[in-house]
Formats: sequence, structure tokens, C-alpha cells
Amino acid sequence: MKTLKPFGPTLGKSKLSKKIIKIINNEVNKLTLNNKNDYSSKLSSQIKHETKLSNSFVKKNLSKELIKNINEYLINSSIKNIKEIKIISLWIVRQFKNEYNPIHYHEGQLSGVGYLLIPKKMTQNKLVKNKNIKTNGTIDFINGQKNFLSNSIYNLKPKVGDLMIFPNYLMHTAYPFNVEGERRSFSFNVKITYKK
Repeated sequence: MKTLKPFGPTLGKSKLSKKIIKIINNEVNKLTLNNKNDYSSKLSSQIKHETKLSNSFVKKNLSKELIKNINEYLINSSIKNIKEIKIISLWIVRQFKNEYNPIHYHEGQLSGVGYLLIPKKMTQNKLVKNKNIKTNGTIDFINGQKNFLSNSIYNLKPKVGDLMIFPNYLMHTAYPFNVEGERRSFSFNVKITYKK
């Protein structure tokens, strides 16, 4: 787990195992075929296909790896006396051409996103001649305002396997892209209790 501090709040960046990516993608493919667990009506996105993973699936397949990474993130952020790290919600985001997630924040104390599929040439922008603009399909983390020696936006071009952990209040947005394909990720919220 690497921690980044592009502004006030600390971001954690790690890699998911190939085994976990395969397990989640297989489960999502099954749920998609059966049209089960639609979660999109409960979220703020402009995305049609969002699916909640069952608590039993999360506990069996994801909890151990996520909690290990969250624990490292907290230790690297000098947070101690942790009694319990509990995943309170976890869902899949299946983003397709022209869909996006507006600026928002989450519940709990920590949140995260893990990337499972990325379309080829997702950041390619067919509409703008300036090739330096690389926001298609990327995620921005936003805090405060731009100032001397202080950025307010951290832009990330996601790769399959990337896992980002951040405080729940950190504003973020996922930009649309204009190529065919699916940008698949999972998002989660976490509650922490401390030893007395």
C-alpha cells in the first residue's frame, strides 16, 4: 500500500490480486445474466448498470484482501488503536460509453474503488484536437481550491487491478469516455471502530 498526499486528505493506492479480479468478474457476469441485485436507483450516478454484491460474497471473497489494504492505509496514515474495520456496502459500477459519475462523496469513514475492466483506448478523445486532455474515463479526486504550492485535483487514469482508498468525504468524479467497451469497478464504504 502506497500513500499519496496530493492535498490535505491522504489517498491510498495498491493492487488487487489477479485471483480477486477474476472471482469478482465471474460473479458480476453471473448477476448480469440473471439481472439480479440492481443498485443504480440508490446511487447518484448517470450509469445504468450498478449491482450490489451480497454480504456473503463480500465476506467470503473480498473482505480479507480489502481489510488488509485498509489496515495498511490506516497505519501509513498514523491511525492506531483499530478495533474493527467493517465493510458496510460494496457495489459494482459498469460504466459504458457516455455514462459518468458526477462529483459526490460517500458514507462511512473510508471509501474505495477497485478497477476490474478498462476499455482499450478509453482516454482517447475523439472530440478534442488537444491530445493533452486526458480525462476520458479517468477519476478526479477533489479537495479545496487550487492555491500556490497546493493542487485541488488529483487525476488518475485507472488500470485493471488498481485499488484506491480515501476518506469518505473526499469529493470525486468519474468522467465519461467516448469509445465502446465497459469500465468496470467496485466501490465500497467502510466503518472503523477504535479500542478504548
